[in-house]
Amino acid sequence: MPELPASKKVESHLRKAIHAGRLRPRQRIIEEDVARKLGVSRGPVREALLRLERDGLVVTTSRRGTFIRDISISEIGTIFRMRAKLESLCVRAMRENTSAKATKLLEACLAKMKAATQKNDEEQFFQADMELHRIIWKAAYQPLLYRTLDSMMNPYIFMIAREYSSRAPLAARQKNHEHYVTLVLTTPLNRVEREVERYFDRLYRNLFHNGHRIPPPEWAAHSAEPAL
Repeated sequence: MPELPASKKVESHLRKAIHAGRLRPRQRIIEEDVARKLGVSRGPVREALLRLERDGLVVTTSRRGTFIRDISISEIGTIFRMRAKLESLCVRAMRENTSAKATKLLEACLAKMKAATQKNDEEQFFQADMELHRIIWKAAYQPLLYRTLDSMMNPYIFMIAREYSSRAPLAARQKNHEHYVTLVLTTPLNRVEREVERYFDRLYRNLFHNGHRIPPPEWAAHSAEPAL
């Protein structure tokens, strides 16, 4: 298998760092530090950052440098609505092609969440959460839906989940996911899309309209922490 070009290696490294929470909204990316860490010149780093900026994951200003992009509250609302529409289509398609394997995989994810809750392990819970939703996307057997959610939506879903969902207690989030899986597997087929959309609407309202203090959306309003 041919080796990836240097700029693709850098891009992959930065995307994984965003997904893993090692790079957070408003953190600064220093080209020289990234180049040194990965053993490449600054050219491939710049190429990678241009692609990430094109995809909306970073923002660059002439005076301050390049930062992981923050997401405004209005954008979060749009992302929730888009995800609700797309995931509800996945759930419908999964139910139409339902298999015992998908059900067992979802139940295994819930078991992982329960174990993470008992250990108070945020990272284990987060990974099980992401895995659960990917199972639904894959079980739909709709390549276009899967690519849209996994490639275009997922970076934003990761960022929002790490920044905001962690405010709720793990036990509450575990119960919430148990309810969601029950909804996904048992709601009559002619109502399941609508119920999935309602689930995400409730989730959005609980996170952003239930007395939580939401930080200002503009990354430029904050001091930024340098990071790789």
